[in-house]
Amino acid sequence: MSSRLKLALIAMIVVAAIGLGTLLEVGIARSATTLAVPATLNQVVDNLRKVIVGLLVALATLFLTVGGVRYILAGGDPGEVEAAKKTLRYAALGYGIAALAPLLVNILKSIVGA
Repeated sequence: MSSRLKLALIAMIVVAAIGLGTLLEVGIARSATTLAVPATLNQVVDNLRKVIVGLLVALATLFLTVGGVRYILAGGDPGEVEAAKKTLRYAALGYGIAALAPLLVNILKSIVGA
């Protein structure tokens, strides 16, 4: 693979990951604008969920970018390709947990009794 093609692919991955992260962060920021001084346990748990989801999305976007760049730069090295795939799996896991956060919060609320 030529160096120009590698640079173009890296640039596309970085732009796509930043775009995806930005879209998700905007969605989270919109819901975070409703953060108020918590008066009940429900509000505390909801505010905590919003903060954790924001951090998960940011971290997953970083992992997605790093994994994509590592995959492109692997150059056919099986060890490096496997490491890049692991990084991409971790990014997918982070996005999955962030998407399931409302369900996890509802489970936590039912356990606590709130």
